Amino acid sequence: MADGTTPMGYLGVTRSLTGRLWRERPADGETVRRHQMGLGLSEPLARALASRGIGADDGANYLNPTLKALFPDPSSFLDMDRAAEILVDALVSDRPMTIFADYDVDGASSAAQLVRWFRTLGKELPIYVPDRMTEGYGPSPAAFKRIRDSGAELVVTVDCGAAAYEALAHAEQIGLEVVVIDHHLMRDEIPKVAALVNPNRPGCTSGQGVLAAAGVAFVLLAALNREARKRGLFETTPEPDLRQWLDLAALGAICDVTQLTGFNRALTTQGLKVMSAWKNPGLKALLEVAKGSGPAGVFHAGFILGPRINAGGRIGRSDLGARLLSTDDPAEAAELAAELDALNASRKEVEREIFEEAIRIVDRESNQDDAALTFVAADGWHPGVIGIVASRLRERYRKPALVIGVDRAANIGKGSGRSQAGVNLGRAVQAAFDEGLLLAGGGHAMAAGLSVRPDTIPDLRAFLNERLALETQAATAEDGLDIDALVTTGGADRGLWQAFQALAPFGPGNPEPMFAAADVRIERPMALRGGHVRVTLTDGSGGRLKAVAWRAEDTEIGRRLMSEGGAVHVAGRLKPDDWQGRESVELEIEDVADPRRLVG
Repeated sequence: MADGTTPMGYLGVTRSLTGRLWRERPADGETVRRHQMGLGLSEPLARALASRGIGADDGANYLNPTLKALFPDPSSFLDMDRAAEILVDALVSDRPMTIFADYDVDGASSAAQLVRWFRTLGKELPIYVPDRMTEGYGPSPAAFKRIRDSGAELVVTVDCGAAAYEALAHAEQIGLEVVVIDHHLMRDEIPKVAALVNPNRPGCTSGQGVLAAAGVAFVLLAALNREARKRGLFETTPEPDLRQWLDLAALGAICDVTQLTGFNRALTTQGLKVMSAWKNPGLKALLEVAKGSGPAGVFHAGFILGPRINAGGRIGRSDLGARLLSTDDPAEAAELAAELDALNASRKEVEREIFEEAIRIVDRESNQDDAALTFVAADGWHPGVIGIVASRLRERYRKPALVIGVDRAANIGKGSGRSQAGVNLGRAVQAAFDEGLLLAGGGHAMAAGLSVRPDTIPDLRAFLNERLALETQAATAEDGLDIDALVTTGGADRGLWQAFQALAPFGPGNPEPMFAAADVRIERPMALRGGHVRVTLTDGSGGRLKAVAWRAEDTEIGRRLMSEGGAVHVAGRLKPDDWQGRESVELEIEDVADPRRLVG
């Protein structure tokens, strides 16, 4: 085809080296045709749009998602109007208040939005971020007492608090009013607070459950503007233009790996445009220290900015990220960015050591293959990086993973898990808590955290394996690689990559396009530092396509690529390659299949 793709039927259905089924994304033919006619799209692009569940009447909003078209009514969130009333009351009366934030990117970006809104109206709010090593996750009675003793009468929790029943009860006892802004899954029991805004709260009909806390916070800003406007506060003070903080909302959405659909997609799309101006001093300083450049994209947020902001909460000072995103002082931003960059380098080394040890443990336990999740625990593992290790184990073993670091001196294990589509890990962890197996635990479908007594770990492992068995079995059976288009090595060029960028930004709910190339030959395989493998792919089209498989050297995929023996099918994502101004592309290999294993 002229657009660089070829008919998918040639590839058939393949079982790959990872055991996954390769399949063309299903798309309704009539919807594809209407996307072509109505939007002027090529057939492959129209098919990709339709295969993502975008109906013929929704294509324009999907390709150009705007806040005007998709912004929800703030009043559709339970307690949103009440929260806005309380916070504007506090502003008018100059009531002492504190922002209590989680220590990750979502918490930091949520806190920074509120700090910046109040700052434009003349009120500077302190931020309290608990130290994950000494205070654990979320609000605690001790933390609330410290906040109350500092003189605060009102605290706003962001990205945490909805399940902090003990701490919230203590806050009431000591006269500390609490407004909760959260997005995590909750029990049916609603804690007693002044206001609790959470689209995943039982009974909330906003339909915005995919939002990160940063998205909920941005809707709160709209509610605050509306409430302040109603009271006449903007008759003498300019009304804050909320669009200037869209970069923070997008940052939280991307780094918390939320579904980029509907309003959340519009928030992220428009937020990346704002971020690209690099007007936030903290984000600009972080980009510079990381030697990044160019217009902001999901890669900038998720792989350059996010890990560095998180590094403070993982192995350093928990409040660094929130301070960085809140400051207007370029000098302070530069200092904080440098500290976070250094912490991130240390984090990588700690993560590498734990990941390698975890692999050794998993590979020598014969029962792991049949388990519903990859479950690994060891003494002394740093709780700040186990979530990243769990994510990498999930990728390696292709099923949910839970990693627990045990502190024998404190007689406690801190765990973090990552899941896959179709396996609700957060719900299983909540069930384990309800069974009395955990000291604390919660999360959402794709990620969860917990605290457990070391002697209970075997029981927890058995419970989760039994609880998740059917879900994991079904998810494994459906574990496939959905291909958007079949390409030749000559047709996989910059123009093809650029055409599919119309579907960006990519993330959960809108996966990055996956391309397959059939019967390609491998040339010049090279093992790179870090366990990566680089090759050149060729086929009968006369083209040559550079490709790389990350962290693949010790895997079946890496060994097959290094062998150079016979033709293979490859699948992966096209990425721009601008080295020395060439404006080309390379393929980031996701999977490899042997043509002899063709099934259909």
